[in-house]
Amino acid sequence: MFIKAPFRVSLDGFSLSLEKNTGIATYARTLNRAISRLGCPVDALFGLNISSNCNPVLREIQFFDNLIPSGTIKSPRVFSKRWFQERRADFHHPKVIEIPLSGRVDSRSFLERLPPFDRILNVDNIFCRAARHFRQTGKFVTLRMDNPPDIMHWTYPFPIEVAGAENIYTIHDVIPLRLPHTTLDNKGYYFNLLKSVGANASAICTVSEASRRDILSFFPEMASRLHNTYQACDTDRPVFQRADSECLAEIKADFGLSRHSYFIFFGSLEPKKNIGRMIEAFLASNSCRKLVIVGAMAWKADNELRYLKYGESTGRIMMVDYLPERTLFALIRNARALLFPSLSEGFGLPVIEAMNCGTPVLTSKEGALPEVGGDATLQTEAYDVDAITRSIHQLDQDDILCENLVSRGYQQVKKFDMTSYQKRLMKMYDSVLSGVA
Repeated sequence: MFIKAPFRVSLDGFSLSLEKNTGIATYARTLNRAISRLGCPVDALFGLNISSNCNPVLREIQFFDNLIPSGTIKSPRVFSKRWFQERRADFHHPKVIEIPLSGRVDSRSFLERLPPFDRILNVDNIFCRAARHFRQTGKFVTLRMDNPPDIMHWTYPFPIEVAGAENIYTIHDVIPLRLPHTTLDNKGYYFNLLKSVGANASAICTVSEASRRDILSFFPEMASRLHNTYQACDTDRPVFQRADSECLAEIKADFGLSRHSYFIFFGSLEPKKNIGRMIEAFLASNSCRKLVIVGAMAWKADNELRYLKYGESTGRIMMVDYLPERTLFALIRNARALLFPSLSEGFGLPVIEAMNCGTPVLTSKEGALPEVGGDATLQTEAYDVDAITRSIHQLDQDDILCENLVSRGYQQVKKFDMTSYQKRLMKMYDSVLSGVA
């Protein structure tokens, strides 16, 4: 029997305070909307540099001032007053403060990145401090607060726990352990952190059966508390509601592109995304269409750079570092197809986002991509450039194939709608609050 809402849930705001949008930020915003629509109050816990001793009005000002970072957070000077304060706090209980939302600060600029929360909390630089504390001691930082939530749902495995709450940690994938050469993570830190999450968590959430299998291959002790909720495509988001004509006019004006005159890739540019092989295959396909790549270079591998620079120099590749969400989705909607032949994905949210835009999708057969894409994507071999080339050529030349993929995509994305997602979330929360898992 389900425990009825409302119960209070808190989410971490780590990804929501990053300068550029990430997949985990989209996950956090969707999670917020799913929970709040169930009638549950939702808090957010941030780690911005805000003094716990300042005036409440100043707290509100500093929150919005720090929400878009101007650069890398600087560590305090060794032996300075703040240096001693942080280390003393690391070994005690860092102070949780509430950020009052009085309306004095005009927050309309943050509507896209900051969903509505019932309560916003902050602990000064908690995510960096907790990581440092875990590296030094192997222990989690415990936060104590007035009126703690019933559930603290961490959108990433942080070495932090909230006393008095059921702590749930989302592990999106174990790619740093399964494909260690494709990420820059500290593998020892990551392994020890997940091991400790398994020991401390009330439950662990993941986002696909593929990720669940991979997690259990490294941490079989998590089996009884590991829940797959998948992810959701929130079709009510404004980016999905815009008129086709408006989106087409925008990409013509901003990029000089016409409908279906280009393929698109969007996401972080890193080895696990298979960027080098994708670009090599696209260039070999001799398509007259362009390839538009939207994303920041997270890891500047020589192979990726070589093909990327050549493609840009010939005018066949257009590289865009970062775009607002509405412009990105205008590009997705008018692309011939999304190219997404990753080496591994915990879920692969771009796949269902493109499907919901009516855009055909090319994926690899790796990770969760076959599970998420089903028969609505054209699947290829991630490690075979010739196979990727042939698949791109198919999408380039075969209009009927593309029409079929679009039709199947609209059906496939329904499996990941918000209602289904809410049911899976409630099943997990129910098991935790009832003491089953």
